[in-house]
Amino acid sequence: MKEALRQIYENMGISREVYDFGERLWESLKDRWQEIDAISEYNQLKVIGAMQKNRVSEACLLGTTGYGYNDLGRETLEKVYADIFHTEDALVRPQITCGTHALALALMSNLRPGDELLSPVGKPYDTLEEVIGIRPSRGSLKEYGITYRQVDLHPDGSFNYEEIRKAIHEKTKLVTIQRSKGYQTRPTLSVNKIGELISFIKEVKPDVICMVDNCYGEFTEEIEPSDVGADLVVGSLIKNPGGGLAPIGGYLAGKKECIENAACRLTSPGLGREVGASLQALGSFYQGLFLAPSVTANAMKSAIFAANIYERLGFAVVPNGTEQRHDIIQAVTFGAPEGVIAFCEGIQQAAPVDGHVTPEPWDMPGYDSPVIMAAGAFVSGSSIELSADGPIKPPYAVYFQGGLTWQHGKFGIMKTLQKLVEKGVILKDFDTQNL
Repeated sequence: MKEALRQIYENMGISREVYDFGERLWESLKDRWQEIDAISEYNQLKVIGAMQKNRVSEACLLGTTGYGYNDLGRETLEKVYADIFHTEDALVRPQITCGTHALALALMSNLRPGDELLSPVGKPYDTLEEVIGIRPSRGSLKEYGITYRQVDLHPDGSFNYEEIRKAIHEKTKLVTIQRSKGYQTRPTLSVNKIGELISFIKEVKPDVICMVDNCYGEFTEEIEPSDVGADLVVGSLIKNPGGGLAPIGGYLAGKKECIENAACRLTSPGLGREVGASLQALGSFYQGLFLAPSVTANAMKSAIFAANIYERLGFAVVPNGTEQRHDIIQAVTFGAPEGVIAFCEGIQQAAPVDGHVTPEPWDMPGYDSPVIMAAGAFVSGSSIELSADGPIKPPYAVYFQGGLTWQHGKFGIMKTLQKLVEKGVILKDFDTQNL
């Protein structure tokens, strides 16, 4: 069987040297898998428990059309999310188009002219810059008289508590905390670290709303930011909680008032959460959520494999190969655009969909530089499926995430390594690597 496996990898374009290097490294990581599987098992039972508590039935899988009044499946799903995240309420809708939309909805519905938004973790993800108005954009918070302030992290990624205290004042209404690194090479924030930050902020100003951008972090730990004091947690269904099946959608979970504000902004004042047909999405939403803990575990395994591969080859990786993980994103810094492009080409060639196409950098909406994205996915743009992307600008880092199955993630990383070797970005004798 071992020789047959080696042969099929070779037939799929992986040289014996690359395959043997990857296999030797994987053998050294199997103990990590047990830890990840334990987290996955805990979260799997948490999801099943929430579904059973709320009496999910076959009728919940059916959709509605038109206005969407009395949508049993939609209302039950939101109760399930609220129970999983231990919050008062939740809003889970196909009308929320992506993670950026979910975050914009949370901000625009809970901030008013004259309020100030604070980021105590430095610059937010690129697409939020236009939402906030850091980069001018039509309809931004800045246009509505909402100001913004940020406090950068210390060079080691820790919080600058002294400056955070100074930045909070009478107009500070909402604090946004981005859990993952975005297009930066800072550490991802653990739930416990987020809890420490929220506790500090609440001591300074108890009534401030603490919102966590939870994208890429769901189910990577046994607890979520809402368990440590977050008033709102926000994310996308085509990332972790959709389990690779949700075709669209986003969620907000948190305090009832914050969720009601968001519902009225999503639809219309006076209508709120009562409207919004679920169409045919509910079956995928429920089944994707059911699969999410297992799928997230596979993505974490793939990220750890990537971290160890590229760390052993001398590249800067965040997090490193032995650190505890708090999201599914793996950053690898190549220092030159050729490395980023070759990595993404390898991921694309490993895809079951559009594996024959070549990704190229382009000027994507919402970004300030060309971005390359590799994502041969069943759901367009789904970041929980095997994907990689990065801006073509210094420090020339690629951001890898996803993998519905560990086997696909393993193959994808092998393919990136093969492509980097073929393009001369990596000139290594793999036999000399001390594994």
